[in-house]
Amino acid sequence: MSMVKTRSRGLRGRPLATTSYAEDMTLLNTPAKRRSTFAIILVAFGLPFMLTDDLLLVLTLGLIASVGAIGLNLVTGYAGQVSLGHAFFIGLGAYTGAVLGGDPDGAVLGYGLPMWIWLPASGVVAALAGLLVGPIAVRLRGLYLAIVTLGLVFLGDHIFRESRDLTGGPGVGRRGPDLVVFGFDLNDTGPVLGVMLEREQRQFLFALIFLIVFAILGRNIARSGVGRAFSAVRDRDVAAAVIGVDLTRYKIMAFAMSSFFAGVAGALYFAVVGVFEPGTFGLLLSIQYLAMILIGGVATISGSIMGALFVTSLGRISGEIAHFMPFISTTAGSGGFLSVFQLEAILYGLLIIGFLIFEPRGLFGIWMRIRNYWKGWPFSY
Repeated sequence: MSMVKTRSRGLRGRPLATTSYAEDMTLLNTPAKRRSTFAIILVAFGLPFMLTDDLLLVLTLGLIASVGAIGLNLVTGYAGQVSLGHAFFIGLGAYTGAVLGGDPDGAVLGYGLPMWIWLPASGVVAALAGLLVGPIAVRLRGLYLAIVTLGLVFLGDHIFRESRDLTGGPGVGRRGPDLVVFGFDLNDTGPVLGVMLEREQRQFLFALIFLIVFAILGRNIARSGVGRAFSAVRDRDVAAAVIGVDLTRYKIMAFAMSSFFAGVAGALYFAVVGVFEPGTFGLLLSIQYLAMILIGGVATISGSIMGALFVTSLGRISGEIAHFMPFISTTAGSGGFLSVFQLEAILYGLLIIGFLIFEPRGLFGIWMRIRNYWKGWPFSY
């Protein structure tokens, strides 16, 4: 033990060199990572005081969607289990939160429970559904597993549409639960610790803290023994079984963890949105989350966040593009060749194809190339 400590002191000027596996697996294992992470968090906490309310709302939804993207990356990126059923688990979490935290006197079922109950309960219900899907993943892989999980989306769509007492039905929908954390109303406006905060600012700060907690949780899962088992299953499940990895256990764990992340993200996301209906949780939502991890970076927590923020803001970007192109209509019935929603769908497809062909590691890969270039400058060749 003393020799390891002595060697660590001797390598003080070489921060990238490690003397143990534990050092290499540290959460932030270099001074540069610690400084950059602290700077990003510091800037993020300052954004509510620099941006307009409409931009804050887009970023708030992006931060919450990042948690769902991290969950999908755990099962698809780290464990290699291709899932197209993420929209089902998000919808299950959203409706669980709406029912448990909804108005007891409303037109649809609600129990009026506090947020500290309905938010984790949304994740637990979604995780239980993931436990039911997990055993199927043991018997299937690749395209076959993707088709089975795709069936969950259509099954969920039917259940959500027919359960009108819970969901309000198509075209009507229901309201999300109240955002009140231990008596602190996120939909209110007023001073907090002597600082006046608007509704959008409160929601953004809460979503940021929410993301930090789940990003640390996701990163700890990825760097733990469970995460290494996920990687072994992804790379070669037969070889993983030979060296002692329990395929049934870890595939079920991957789906349960992913579903929990999706459930809490869905509950909070649509609580911020306010009103939602069953048609929201269709195939397009699953494709959007798949786009988040493909564009951001597969098997990276940072890539999940980058991809979620980018895809969530794509609607705003499409709207800005439409203003400069007369053949794109920004409102219904304006007579354009394309609507802004069709443009957004086209951009999804082009971006997924483009990143898969030219940059498979996504936005995170681009960032790594830039970082490595400047670390090696002026000998970057």
